[in-house]
Amino acid sequence: MQNQTAQILWRDGGVPVSARFDDPYFSLQDGAAETRHVFLAGNDLPARFVPGFHIAELGFGTGLNLLLAWDSWSRSGCDGPLRFTSFEAFPMAPADMSKAHEAFPDFDGKRDAFRDAWRPEGGLMTLPGLELQVIIGDARATLPAWDGRADAWFLDGFSPAKNPELWSADLLAEVGVHTAPGGSAATYTAAGFVRRGLADAGFEVERCAGFGRKRHMTKARKREGAE
Repeated sequence: MQNQTAQILWRDGGVPVSARFDDPYFSLQDGAAETRHVFLAGNDLPARFVPGFHIAELGFGTGLNLLLAWDSWSRSGCDGPLRFTSFEAFPMAPADMSKAHEAFPDFDGKRDAFRDAWRPEGGLMTLPGLELQVIIGDARATLPAWDGRADAWFLDGFSPAKNPELWSADLLAEVGVHTAPGGSAATYTAAGFVRRGLADAGFEVERCAGFGRKRHMTKARKREGAE
């Protein structure tokens, strides 16, 4: 079956909004600052970076989280490439990806290098200091089939109220299974059923201050001995 690309609406001076989920791809205030607060700081990055570090993500979207993580990795001075695996059901068409990126910093050329490498069919994309694997399809099917384990998870699906499939207890259990010992997860949402799902998946869960207008977010660390 042919992959379905994302259907995009453009609002508020060029912010991409998913027509399917009626939700913006990044904060209307400052998408880069939100990623730093929620996904980098929420996973205690870059402090935890070591050679071979592996980030996994639910919801690739515009690739903004990737760009921030890759830039942070480069600045950290770690040897070797950052490993980054993302699961995406509705990838952006190249033209939409390029338009979304107009709002982003250049990240020392990383933004344009990624844009030139991007292809909506996913797969492995190797760039200086980065090994990116984008797995296209419904994460409820693709994540259980994945043979990797991540040191940190960026849980960045659309709002749980609008995209509940990406926040189900079964899928969060798979996140737990595919998290390395001592690994972590972070998300912008503090929805109670998401926090309970992460706890049931083997994580110690903390609700903490969110970004901008969002009062709370969630950080999680895999419990010692959890499978």
